[in-house]
Amino acid sequence: MTRKVLIVEDEPQNQFLFETLMEAFGYDYVTTDDGRDVVALSRSHKPSLILIDIQLPHISGLDVVAQVRADRDLKSTPIIAVTAFAMRGDAQRILEAGCDAYMSKPISIEPFRQTIDALLDGTPAPLEQPKRHPFAVSVANQ
Repeated sequence: MTRKVLIVEDEPQNQFLFETLMEAFGYDYVTTDDGRDVVALSRSHKPSLILIDIQLPHISGLDVVAQVRADRDLKSTPIIAVTAFAMRGDAQRILEAGCDAYMSKPISIEPFRQTIDALLDGTPAPLEQPKRHPFAVSVANQ
């Protein structure tokens, strides 16, 4: 059975990156830049997983997640939020909203693949480790 991923991303460069990675990982994919299309596309293409940006035009990614979770035929589809929201508490809020995993942008390819593979295999997704900002400085207590 071919696994299919529905990519919901409005930024063309990110959309291209995710499409390229799906091809490299051996997955089929369907792409939309409009969250309002997710339920209809999911019903017609029956994706094995949904990869969704949280900041979308027209509708919040979290509202889309709520629509998917409310749909009897789609509610068990794994959902990964891939978002620039990386403030303290964002991951918790996104997971509580119904996503199965949270990954902050920019993504790291191997953890991204591990998360997708885990969810497609029916196992819990690994937790994303907090990213250290490239300009962060550690300050020792004096």
